[in-house]
Amino acid sequence: MSKFVIEPSFWELFPQTEVGVVIAKGIDNSEEKNEAVRSELIQLLKDANQEAKKYITAPVFSENQVISVWRKAFQMFKTKKGVRSSIEALLKRIEKGNEVGSINPLVDLYNCISLRYGLPCGGEDIDTFAGDLRLTVTQGGDRFLALGDEEYDVTLPGEVCYLDEEGAVCRCWNWRDGQRTMLTEDTKNAILIMESVDPARKEALEAAIAELSKWVPQFLGGEATAVILTKDKPATDW
Repeated sequence: MSKFVIEPSFWELFPQTEVGVVIAKGIDNSEEKNEAVRSELIQLLKDANQEAKKYITAPVFSENQVISVWRKAFQMFKTKKGVRSSIEALLKRIEKGNEVGSINPLVDLYNCISLRYGLPCGGEDIDTFAGDLRLTVTQGGDRFLALGDEEYDVTLPGEVCYLDEEGAVCRCWNWRDGQRTMLTEDTKNAILIMESVDPARKEALEAAIAELSKWVPQFLGGEATAVILTKDKPATDW
């Protein structure tokens, strides 16, 4: 049985981090299957875009709390120049009046949760993994083809990223997913991951993971289980 494990090198940098995980199995992520609920999903996403504005209150964008904690976190490991956390990327669009739009049903659901709770969230197709999924500090050189790119890149030494036996799955922690493991309409089994580096937001993470694990089977069928990983509980299987 495969698993997701957060390795000691990560905890050395971020001992107080909590990582929420939803494992979804037997879902139908196709647009055809979800045509009946598409309007409801679009409305959820529109509402989430509006709700996310509550996280942007400081006159200087980087000084908003849900953004500043991730700016500080990203300063603690090696990154590509100028990369930001996924929640900052979403909230930057909100600030500019450029709403986060629809991609596919499962991605829409986790983007809704990310916007509603002001926390990074991403997802991968479990069936595309080569071996276990690991969150670690890499030695560098892991092959990676980012969404939207046409050429492969490699990870940097000292970079926090998600890896499997074939290469990088998501680079610079939660900055950019790869094409190889991306969620598509054909995805049947998925792992959705939400991270919090702020201990004060423990309850927000718990609520977000609970809501996401409820929404997935409600809209996409199948089943979903949720768990929060910590330094004391660093792994889960599927």
